[in-house]
Parts: sequence; structure tokens; C-alpha cells
Amino acid sequence: MAMRNEFEMTGLGEMSYFLGMEIHQSHHSIFVNERRFANEILHKFNMGSCKPVDTPLVVNLKLSKDDGTEKVDEKMYRSMIGCLLYWTATRPDLMFATSVLSRFMTSSSKIHLKAAKRVLRYVKGSVELGIWLKKTENLQLIGYSYSDWAGCIDDMRSTSCYVFFLNSRAICWHSKKQDTTA
Repeated sequence: MAMRNEFEMTGLGEMSYFLGMEIHQSHHSIFVNERRFANEILHKFNMGSCKPVDTPLVVNLKLSKDDGTEKVDEKMYRSMIGCLLYWTATRPDLMFATSVLSRFMTSSSKIHLKAAKRVLRYVKGSVELGIWLKKTENLQLIGYSYSDWAGCIDDMRSTSCYVFFLNSRAICWHSKKQDTTA
């Protein structure tokens, strides 16, 4: 039974922009990215002309709630992290950094803000990245997982991450701080 038989529907044509996501469709593939949204957010946080970096976080960065530095405006920090969380819909490369930084939304300091701004600098240099889904005959599912082994200084808990690829295209990803200490 077709949905048109049950519900009143209007065809709006091929989707090209939805909730900040740009959708580029062809007969053989779909590419989804958030380039326009990224540029808007970079300008919102005065990072439009920042210098890009190659990685979202500094390698082996250890953040703590009580790092001894001056606290920053929590509303602004929360807004920045919220934007980063929204980007993870099309950017699995931002998931780990955003997950770590979201732990400090109630006690954000200058160090946390500096790390969040680094993620924005990374986005600045990679605004063209997104999810590309390509039509293919053979399906191959590959999964990867990672844990940072007691990466949180405050409670010695690990962050676990995973990503699944279907024909070398990321289709599912997750990053979460573990509930218990091993």
C-alpha cells in the first residue's frame, strides 16, 4: 500500500538542502555535507578567517574539569559544542573530539574553549568533507573500534568509539565515555 493512498502528499522535487545539510544527488551517488552551515558557524564564533589545522585535537591532549584556568562564558561554550554535535551527523571525524569537549559544558575553562576553537579551525580546513554514498553491486561491511584507556583525568574512565563502513563509506559512528572503570 502506497503512502499516497493514506496521506495527502505534495512532491517538492529532488532534495538539495535540509536542516543545514546540503544534498547533492546523481544517478549513482548521494553526497551530504554541511559546508554552508559550517561557514555560518565559523562566522558566528568569529573564526571565519582563522588558520586551519590538520587534526581536531592536539595529540594526547588530556583535559580536566579543574585545570586551574579561568572559567569562560558557559552559554557561548555550550552553543559551540551544540554546533559541533550537530556536525557529527555528516562528519564522523568530529565525533571523538566533540564527545570529549561536551564533558565540560558545565565547567568550561579557557583550555576547553581553546580546544573547541581548534576543532573549529579543523572544520575551517575541511568544510568540503561529508558523507558520500555510492551505488554499488558488492556490499562490504567493515567496522573499527577504539578506546583511549583511562583518557579522562577526572575519573580515569575510557572513551570508546566505533565506526562502521559500507563499501568504504561511513554509515554509523559513535563515541561515548564508558560508565564504569575497568
